[in-house]
Amino acid sequence: MTATAIHAHSVDRRLTGIDLALIALFLLGLYLGVSLQVTSKVPLTCAPSGVAGLILLWRRRDDIQSRHIAGLLGVIALYLASILAATDVAYLSKRFTGLLQLTYGLVISYGLFLTLIRGERRQIAWILLGFCIFIIIGCVLESHTSLRAISDKARDRLYDAGVVYDADLRDQLLYGRIRPKLFTSEPSAVTFAYTHYCAAWLIVSPWRWKIPVYLGMIGLAFVVLPGPTLVLMLLLMIPYMIFLAGGQHRGSPTRIMVAIALSILLLGITIAVGQSLFAARLNELARGEDASFFYRFTGPMLVALEIFRHHPWAGAGLTGEPFITNDVMNVYMNSPGFQAAWRISRIGDVLTNYVWLHWIYLGAVFGTIMFVALSIWLRFLGVPSILYCWAVWLILGQASGSYVGPKTWAVLLIAAGTSILAVGTSQSAQRDVAAERWHPSLRRAPPRFAT
Repeated sequence: MTATAIHAHSVDRRLTGIDLALIALFLLGLYLGVSLQVTSKVPLTCAPSGVAGLILLWRRRDDIQSRHIAGLLGVIALYLASILAATDVAYLSKRFTGLLQLTYGLVISYGLFLTLIRGERRQIAWILLGFCIFIIIGCVLESHTSLRAISDKARDRLYDAGVVYDADLRDQLLYGRIRPKLFTSEPSAVTFAYTHYCAAWLIVSPWRWKIPVYLGMIGLAFVVLPGPTLVLMLLLMIPYMIFLAGGQHRGSPTRIMVAIALSILLLGITIAVGQSLFAARLNELARGEDASFFYRFTGPMLVALEIFRHHPWAGAGLTGEPFITNDVMNVYMNSPGFQAAWRISRIGDVLTNYVWLHWIYLGAVFGTIMFVALSIWLRFLGVPSILYCWAVWLILGQASGSYVGPKTWAVLLIAAGTSILAVGTSQSAQRDVAAERWHPSLRRAPPRFAT
């Protein structure tokens, strides 16, 4: 490879219109969460994302590296080992279905990752910002126009009756109005997507005034689409300031100390904002009347601790809710935070935190092994900060379930891709480093993007 060829490769970073459209389709699929039933037992979750992710993977086939594939296959092999090691082989078929779903989510998210790191920061930032603006405008229209009727009709067709949100009366009591759903199954899907895409925009945008704009977007969201998930937007600033802000100089001791101090201040602000804006919700929680919080955090945590005691080696197995139905019910019924009047139609509906599901499905031993394996794969992908990726995954996991679904792994790999863009260590730059090692006479072109 000549020096001219290396430089030409390093600066050819703009994605085509087709790539940008496929990224938008992928994000739309995560937002909607629409599933198609492939067989009676295997659903194609986030179907638009699946189509877009597979096409993106094909378009980026020349960027696939052997170390990437080796890491991915190693991760899948260890997940396979975990379901084989789980107790009671009678549930192996169910667990294998979960493995297929998880593999699908990892593969399509990898296709998105390869595309993100080939893009220009401004291109990716505009897509993410466009989604956030779309959500804000759509929610305003739904709250004040006939769009709500259209949205409700679409929701009835897109989603099964069991997953469509019907707690409008509770919203009116807690928030003083019906929260917008904007073609999704429930309001939390809207706030989750807004939180996720805004935080990704903060990371990838090269705009120097992005932090004030981000804070303004948080304030706007609290007015237009209120919900406790939005508080996570403030928390997501903390890993950004500690692990990524400062670009190539992010490891400076002085900068790290300043980032930690600002993060502590931001944590205090987050707590104050939560107590101020969601006082009614917190009072409901204090009285033990908030089923949503119990199913999202307290309950899954207690079940995970129970799994550690009885199935520490390999947990319940992927999608192993049927195997632990009695355990879950015993834990819930014996918990002081649970009310017997709360309805439980399906065990999966009351374990809605993918971080705790990681430990429930895998147990203490395989859960730890998989964290290590996934971290090694992230290192193979070239992420500048593994801790940043896991911090984002952990924070957003408090507002999302479905461990084997694409949304869980898109969170991790979008964090990986945007972090690479943010610190200027794109895939092309990594290839230039490799070329320079083999040809010391070749000098790399300077990084095009600065944080």
